[in-house]
Amino acid sequence: MEVVTKIAPIALALIMLALGLGLTGQDFLRVAKQPKDFLVGLICQLILLPIIAFLLLKIFNLPLEIALGVMIIAAAPGGVTSNVLTKFANGDVALSISLTAIISLISIISVPFIVFKSAELLEVAEISKEISMIGISMKMFLVVTLPVLIGMLIRKFATNFVMSKSQLIERISVLLFVIVFAAIWVEEWENIMGYIKQAGLITLVLNIVMMFIGYYVAKFLASGVSQRKSISLECGLQNGTLAVFVASQLFSDIAYLIPTATYAIVMFITSIIYVFIVRKIN
Repeated sequence: MEVVTKIAPIALALIMLALGLGLTGQDFLRVAKQPKDFLVGLICQLILLPIIAFLLLKIFNLPLEIALGVMIIAAAPGGVTSNVLTKFANGDVALSISLTAIISLISIISVPFIVFKSAELLEVAEISKEISMIGISMKMFLVVTLPVLIGMLIRKFATNFVMSKSQLIERISVLLFVIVFAAIWVEEWENIMGYIKQAGLITLVLNIVMMFIGYYVAKFLASGVSQRKSISLECGLQNGTLAVFVASQLFSDIAYLIPTATYAIVMFITSIIYVFIVRKIN
């Protein structure tokens, strides 16, 4: 847990910096010009995802640590991987980037609220009394919002350099993501199989259900097929590094991080299968 606690904040800050480097003011203006698709994606990810996750917890009989770990990953915004896979799926990449960016910025409020409220509803007593909702929001601001803003400033004043290094930046983001989750698996290898048995099925079900719901809600409410692909991938690919950061700040028990670790594997497998299925749909 010590390695994860040290790596996660650095990895998350660098990943969010990479996100900021890929953003321009147009990504935010687009939302104001075409709000409908963005609002559909926001409702699916910010409201429906945590609600569906909580309902699934009522169906599955899980230890409290695993249950709250599921809520932490459900509260997390989409990750930069969703933008890359949306591109491969021939989805609306601009919408995907806007959703990832804005929901990531909103997450400094939404994630602590969902996690603390879930802990209250699940009656989890172990949550750190030393860290308040404001405290975790401030920590998230430093490793989520601030790096995004710095990345945008670098992009504004060094556009050509950033554009020439965009692929390298994407690869570094993916590598950091892998390092964080490899550290979890290495540190807890002796216990990992038991945890997977407890968390694997619910994370698989949550992932598939949310991609399905995202796609069909968007089918009825969003503009077109490319927007459906984008919204469903945003619903199925969460920022696991952010979830690890939040869990490691609140708890000393690795069990709270396990749903995030299993979800990370599940979401890559299911999303790649999904991309191959939908990429030729027009």
